[in-house]
Amino acid sequence: MELVIVERKDNISYIHLNRPKSYNALNIQMLKELYDAVRQVAANDDEIVILHGNGNAFSAGGDMQMLKEFSEKGIYDDVMNTIKDIIYTLYKMPKIVISAVNGAAAGLGLSVVLVADYIVAHEEAKFGVLFIGVGLVPDGGGHFFLQERLGTHAAKQFTWSGKQVKGEDAVRKGLVDELTEHDALDAARSLAQRLQQSPIKAMIGSKMIYHEEAGDRLHHFLQVETNTQWQLRQTEDHQEGVNAFIEKRTPKFKGK
Repeated sequence: MELVIVERKDNISYIHLNRPKSYNALNIQMLKELYDAVRQVAANDDEIVILHGNGNAFSAGGDMQMLKEFSEKGIYDDVMNTIKDIIYTLYKMPKIVISAVNGAAAGLGLSVVLVADYIVAHEEAKFGVLFIGVGLVPDGGGHFFLQERLGTHAAKQFTWSGKQVKGEDAVRKGLVDELTEHDALDAARSLAQRLQQSPIKAMIGSKMIYHEEAGDRLHHFLQVETNTQWQLRQTEDHQEGVNAFIEKRTPKFKGK
């Protein structure tokens, strides 16, 4: 089974995360396929890309089994480099990117959502950073994108809270641009069709002016996140967070 599916229709490219039984949790193979999909889409002539998760969630974030494999520094570096390549390629792509969110977008899954120019969500979709629950910081450029959308102070507090928001709360925070009571993919497709009737090359021109200037800052955040995440993986709090998640209990952090 393909873990990431690419399709093209009516000059719109679609990238579907396709691990629905696991709520599209991103494991090593899925990340490799996602990077291949992003490169494939970057090379075509479509001017709009829709990111979407099949099933009942956009993505629950990084797969917990992958976190266990991160004990090997070589594996960790390879995976984090793949994540950086995915995010940076999407961010610098001269296309309009739309995220269509049904269900949960959490952790690394939220970072992938936030790279988009437009975020369209079902009114019951949930958005959460959630890294704090396992004693880690956001990765995948999460700090950069949350700062862009929320501002530094609100981004810190949302990250630290470990809470999820949905509906109008997500719109008020700036995490969602359009809400729908229908399937988010249908709403994203309708938005894409409206954009196709706009001077889209001018829109892309403006996007690239902003993103060229901010690209170096995003790259900096991606690298610092990678370094910080590795350091935090060695802490007692991180191990406690992972064990508590597996054992389905509340973690008891000690600040160590």
